[in-house]
Amino acid sequence: MRKEVVVVAAVSTAATIAAVAALVRQRRRRKEQRWKQTQTILRKFARECATPVPRLWQVANALVSEMQASLASNETTTDLNMLLSYLASLPNGEEKGLYYGINLRATDFLILCARLGGKNEPISDLHREEISIPSDVMCGTSQELFDYIAGEFAKFVNAHPDNGNDTSAKEKKLGYTWSHSVEETLVTNINQALAKHDLNMRVYALVDDTIGSLAGGRFYNRDCVAAVTLGTGTNAAYVESSQAVPKWQGPSPKSGEIVISTEWGNFSSSSFPVTEFDASLDAESLNPGSMIFEKLVSGMYLGEIVRRVLLRMAKEADLFGDTVPPKLMMPYLLRPPDMATMHQDTSEDHELVREKLEEVFGITDSTPKAREAVVEVCDIVTERAARLAAAGIVGIIKKLGRIELKKSVVNVEGGLYEHYRIFRNYLHSSVWEMLGNELSDNVIVEPSHGGSGAGALFLAASQTQNPES
Repeated sequence: MRKEVVVVAAVSTAATIAAVAALVRQRRRRKEQRWKQTQTILRKFARECATPVPRLWQVANALVSEMQASLASNETTTDLNMLLSYLASLPNGEEKGLYYGINLRATDFLILCARLGGKNEPISDLHREEISIPSDVMCGTSQELFDYIAGEFAKFVNAHPDNGNDTSAKEKKLGYTWSHSVEETLVTNINQALAKHDLNMRVYALVDDTIGSLAGGRFYNRDCVAAVTLGTGTNAAYVESSQAVPKWQGPSPKSGEIVISTEWGNFSSSSFPVTEFDASLDAESLNPGSMIFEKLVSGMYLGEIVRRVLLRMAKEADLFGDTVPPKLMMPYLLRPPDMATMHQDTSEDHELVREKLEEVFGITDSTPKAREAVVEVCDIVTERAARLAAAGIVGIIKKLGRIELKKSVVNVEGGLYEHYRIFRNYLHSSVWEMLGNELSDNVIVEPSHGGSGAGALFLAASQTQNPES
């Protein structure tokens, strides 16, 4: 009897072990299948996002064609607005004195002043103050907004007065930049608000931040011919010969140059490497069919593209377990700073990725392999964005005919470029790839001068000291 019990027990134990082993094998196969599906999605996405040099040149050439078509006529025949600014001049590096600027953003504005010392001298006496716009002012009229800004500006001027005697007796120009393009007719409203507060300053032109960045670049280097914003949104501005702008009306500027805001966020080309994730993002956006370049390049959308890819992996390959994390289904949760932190994580097993996944999406049990996949998705999206931005930069320089003959400096501002190291590296290397060893030294891409909003200062200086150049 004992022997029979032992035999039965042994058989039962063996069966249990076999069952456990089978279950382990089944789970292992299931994990392998999940990972294989994850890799399938990843490889397909990488192929569709690929930007080899020939494709980048197609994008650059398409941009050149769009720019030429837009400059030829005031009729809306292209995706590019190519807004002509009415600046009398850009800085020449000789400007001296204390100048003031205002940079108006979506919900706040920056007031700043600094002393320029002329060529080869650093900026001194720099003061900056950020002021939030009250909700009642935000909901009011434009004149009420400008009155509020002028009142705060008057306080700032009193706190940081111009005690010099070189320009204090005459009216100064105030540099005024916006985070987006605006109508020149608002200048009158702004000047009325300044006069109301007895400020001896006047705005002569309203321009966007990117033109302000170009002004700062031109102050330091005459070869600065373009500026690019790569942040939440994107835009590019450049200096064009007035003879190349058939739609310009009126006498040519004495400088022979016209500063143009390309509004390239709305640029579109059949050469863009658009995936199903980009298509769905566009279709569900507030402006479907518009701003395609911005949706591929700017910080506002990069994290959302990553989220959509990760959601597909979570649904089809159980990337984060048997259930899809609820917060992963919420649009626009992943911001560029968090994306950059995960992408640039070099810690063992990507511990920073684990922390960000938990913080942003509430994912508490990510595996090292899953975190590796997250980094790869971030890399694919970032590389594509940076390379397309590089193609845009090269396209502008080609439009100016400067690639082979002259050295050109391009100023770049915005958090995506300034704080996302891998994005910045991809952009620089892509310009080099497109131009090759022989020509790459002719195009220099560098950070903007003076920080966000500082372009307003340089505009104020150039419009005050060189009003008719």
